[in-house]
Amino acid sequence: MPEGDTVYLACKRLHQALAGQKLAGADFRVPQFAAADLTGVSVLEVVSLGKHQLFRFDDGSTLHTHFKMEGSWHLYRPGAQRKGGPDHQIRAILTTADWEAVGYRLPVVEIVPTAREGEVVGHIGPDLLDRAFDADEALRRIAKDPARTIGEALLDQRNLAGIGTVYRAETLFLSGIHPRRPVGEIPDLAKVVDRARRLLSANKDRPEQTTTGDLRRGRQHWVFERARESCRRCGTRIREESFGPLGQERKSYWCPSCQPA
Repeated sequence: MPEGDTVYLACKRLHQALAGQKLAGADFRVPQFAAADLTGVSVLEVVSLGKHQLFRFDDGSTLHTHFKMEGSWHLYRPGAQRKGGPDHQIRAILTTADWEAVGYRLPVVEIVPTAREGEVVGHIGPDLLDRAFDADEALRRIAKDPARTIGEALLDQRNLAGIGTVYRAETLFLSGIHPRRPVGEIPDLAKVVDRARRLLSANKDRPEQTTTGDLRRGRQHWVFERARESCRRCGTRIREESFGPLGQERKSYWCPSCQPA
């Protein structure tokens, strides 16, 4: 699933192309909104909230979408060949005089009044990439369950928004914390959250993603997807496991020497 930095960049590009433009057409290929007509409505802004995308319009409505595992938005010039997938995978199309924004394989496509956005995203915790990020509120939410593992707490978007398995693994490695360590046993939780925010912020304006500072293939990450390879710091073999609530298990990576249990 794309993480907060990837969604932020996608929304930034959509905003640059669509904001201030009037829709010449809108096609929603989901049953509930198939008849929705936004022709003539102007796009005010496109913003990200964690892993969610919000298209706000001047008629007081908002298009809410989410990538989940396979979704994506693509921008094309009118008449250009679409390369995001076959047409039957298209879930939404927004057309202006200069651009065509096409949403492929989007599992969430819904239109809500902007004033009621909270009904669909109000459960989301503070967004790590928000300039007004409320660190105190994020820490309060995480600390509310001290027995929960830090690995599970960081992935819970109700605590703070934007972290996925990549930034969980890399944040905890750089913090020297085992993914299964209970939240209540972590001496400086604020430093962990701040590190996650800095990692996401460092990558939000480019498609390439690195936590090591090296963009070369195979050198971008410390432990993520490096199971059985040598730790870049100590040489110990990186380990991997899946854990989490039943049915929501996610892969975790860590160095047993740098992040002792």
